[in-house]
Amino acid sequence: MAEELRQYKQVTCTINGKKRTTMVDVRASLTDMLRNDYRLTSVKKGCEVGECGACTVLIDGEAFDSCIYLAVWADGKEIITLEGLEGPNGELSDIQQAFIDETAIQCGFCSPGFILTAKEILDSGVLYTDDELRKLLSGHLCRCTGYENIFQAVKKTMYKRLGKKLPT
Repeated sequence: MAEELRQYKQVTCTINGKKRTTMVDVRASLTDMLRNDYRLTSVKKGCEVGECGACTVLIDGEAFDSCIYLAVWADGKEIITLEGLEGPNGELSDIQQAFIDETAIQCGFCSPGFILTAKEILDSGVLYTDDELRKLLSGHLCRCTGYENIFQAVKKTMYKRLGKKLPT
């Protein structure tokens, strides 16, 4: 019995602005905790080895593949999923709206991860070159080949946030 109890640990973290506490298996991924315990289905299970980016979440403002991040490591952290970007009245964030405007969403499976990585990029306040922006987005696989529209959505939002005119 004592050995079985050591397999579980209490984790307290902030998820999408709300303090949460749960018991997790020490072997469970953050993806499993977010999907199974909190029903945050924007966190997708893709490759489960940190290669595709479908499970991306923000942890203390930094994008991580939650499939290779243990749930116990989230103790004391602030976690944001796509659900956490929604405004107080259900409005979309600027980057979510940009994905719609640029038709950057096809099947939608990879979109939450791309959007959260884009949020990290945009929140930096840096004006990236096209090459830098493409490299920053390169940790995601899109099987529907929407890369150019995704790139355009992030680039336009970056310029808009920085109050700069988009080059033609």
